[in-house]
Amino acid sequence: MKKKKIYEGRILGLSLYDLIIQGRRVKREVIEHRGAAAILAFDEKGKIILVKQHRFPHGYVLEIPAGTLEKGEKPLKCAFREIQEETGYKATKMTHLLTYYPSVGYNREAIHCFVAKNLKKTSGLMLDEDEIISVVKMDIKKLISMIKTGKIIDSKTICAVLTYAAKNKLY
Repeated sequence: MKKKKIYEGRILGLSLYDLIIQGRRVKREVIEHRGAAAILAFDEKGKIILVKQHRFPHGYVLEIPAGTLEKGEKPLKCAFREIQEETGYKATKMTHLLTYYPSVGYNREAIHCFVAKNLKKTSGLMLDEDEIISVVKMDIKKLISMIKTGKIIDSKTICAVLTYAAKNKLY
């Protein structure tokens, strides 16, 4: 197998792989990404803490808080960091919910989803220079309804909410 880096950016890279699968030579273009952590977070009243974030080219998107792993960072550490930075809420405990791969055909990214409950507001938002975020709280049943009607388009939010709801027999 040969790998040729085509592009290396701040968040992702692009590589061209030349390999043999079942005796056939194939080429694959693959997005290289460190992965991300996402948090299905419940406040002290049981509402889900979401962020409304500008996601070019889709505009403003309602989603669960998340962020890219820093080099060498473990997903759980990233989750604790991101919930505080994007919402101002501090979690004392997180439980792994699922890990999934949003685009298995061309992307190495894995999204590690966690559940955090009984969070406490401890600070304001600590956003990166290019982040445009506001916090929104919502009942899980309303969020499920928005997923069913196509108003929620973010894959990590859809996967985390529906997995949590299925495990807890909410629908």
